[in-house]
Amino acid sequence: MGNTRDKVSAIILHIPHSSTHIPEEYRYQFTLSDDELERENLRITDHFTDDLFSGLQGQYKKVVAPVSRLLVDMERFADDEQEPMAIKGVGCIYRTTSTGKPLRHQISDKERQNLMQEYYYPHHEVLTNTVDEILKDSSRCLIIDCHSFPSTPLSYDENQVIPRPDICLGSDRCHTPKELVETAKIVFEKYKLSVEVNTPYSGTMVPIKHYHSDTRVQSLMIEVNRKLYMNENTGKQNCSFLAIQQLLHECFSMLSE
Repeated sequence: MGNTRDKVSAIILHIPHSSTHIPEEYRYQFTLSDDELERENLRITDHFTDDLFSGLQGQYKKVVAPVSRLLVDMERFADDEQEPMAIKGVGCIYRTTSTGKPLRHQISDKERQNLMQEYYYPHHEVLTNTVDEILKDSSRCLIIDCHSFPSTPLSYDENQVIPRPDICLGSDRCHTPKELVETAKIVFEKYKLSVEVNTPYSGTMVPIKHYHSDTRVQSLMIEVNRKLYMNENTGKQNCSFLAIQQLLHECFSMLSE
């Protein structure tokens, strides 16, 4: 197995929170007005991360959620009893907004299951199958869990400390070798960006099938402070967008080695 193949085939970009799309057939579930729903999407969406992390030339595999996390959050555990954020109303099916207001009408178990069957389980099946395909030919599969975060904490964030770092790296004790974290820190700090590990957010995505059982699957969460690449009030990209995009690809190149 040559080095070129390793670099090209072994990285998956997992992008779960970039979409603002809520299909019209599910709009009835939400209590918010159109303007309120738009503002909530502005606050909690990882805007432009699909393009930010993968817009440059590169043969990385991508797994991108097709709908807003307000409809279904692919990054949460399916079972609310396993999901720490569910107690705050933001498990995989959100009940409250980022400001603590009711988000949804009470939905039935059947309605919840329909959402899970249509979006949540297929998303995770694609991610798992993509990992398995890579492992057929490679000794390692690296998942980059691609996120952004607001420069000021949301009301339900456990970590309310400000100012927040420019970059947050999330790790897992079984799936994130220290070398991955250190390499990413070196790249970002070279450009004078502040970097924290598992602060203000922690952990990284690994499919349940491989979680804590297959160390060939490696994973690193990279969260970019939104102030670096966009205007958080208008939702528009700023003049630093391309520079941050290029920096992320430099990081991927280093991590693939």
